[in-house]
Amino acid sequence: MKVIFASSMLLVAGLAMPAHAADNIMKVCGAKYQAAKANKTLPAGQTWNQFLAQCRGSGAAAAPAPAAKPAAPAPVVKPVAAAVPSAKANPASHLPSAQSPAMQAMHDRQRQCGQMWKADKAAGKIPAGQTWPQYWSACNTRLKK
Repeated sequence: MKVIFASSMLLVAGLAMPAHAADNIMKVCGAKYQAAKANKTLPAGQTWNQFLAQCRGSGAAAAPAPAAKPAAPAPVVKPVAAAVPSAKANPASHLPSAQSPAMQAMHDRQRQCGQMWKADKAAGKIPAGQTWPQYWSACNTRLKK
């Protein structure tokens, strides 16, 4: 009698699921597994993986498809480039007056170090393996003093 009751409960649980859950076999089998655990009808020692394999293999997880709804119009999606503000959108953002004094000083040091990097690189004065970030860090420290 328990087996029949559990089977009917599983059937009811499968029919009561929302349409989007019925499309996903993992959700359907998960609901059946939870119901079997709650009703204590799960075979002793059976794991979720074993139950899932059996559920998928039996074809019982395939719920009948709900009545077809008319297709909703696709939402309008803006291109990513349009969603991200660019420097062109706010041309004043790169002007010195739009920056704090500390930020302006940092940009000036970066420009100076960039010019020194180019000159030292052309003259072959950059140590082997040194990268721009390493050079910039040392140069920035020197110029801050």
